[in-house]
Amino acid sequence: MVTLRKFAPADWPAVWGMLEPVFRLGETYVFPPDISEVDARIAWIDTPAVTFVAEVDGQIVGTYYLKPNQPGAGSHVANCGYIVSSAARGKGVATAMCEHSLQTARDRGFLAMQFNFVVSTNTGAIRLWKKHGFDVIGVIPAGFRHPQQGLVDVCIMHRSLS
Repeated sequence: MVTLRKFAPADWPAVWGMLEPVFRLGETYVFPPDISEVDARIAWIDTPAVTFVAEVDGQIVGTYYLKPNQPGAGSHVANCGYIVSSAARGKGVATAMCEHSLQTARDRGFLAMQFNFVVSTNTGAIRLWKKHGFDVIGVIPAGFRHPQQGLVDVCIMHRSLS
């Protein structure tokens, strides 16, 4: 069973342990592959409105952040980023985090959620977001420089929270 809770400072080593290999691969996030631990913490923990961790049997196996997609007049639309540890992929952690983030966004007064930059080669994520009611509302042609596949498209995904 997946338990979700707010990030606590003592969680950082486990969270960094999940973020670092994903960022270093450079296949799904736009962060520089050589991002420093300090800059990663600012981006994942300090900048968002709230960050959560997912636990299974007391082990942190996933994390996500929630923030407004835009400031001011666009702040009613939420945005999230999600990462699951390699050992926990395919075990329902991302589904639990998505469902939790949708409810948390509603509880915080957001009216919609938008993912601005879903790399088209990340087919598992696209499939999961569609399963949870997201639609591809736009495509940025050749918007991502994939380290193995070259320039690939990026999907913009959206769903209402009502």
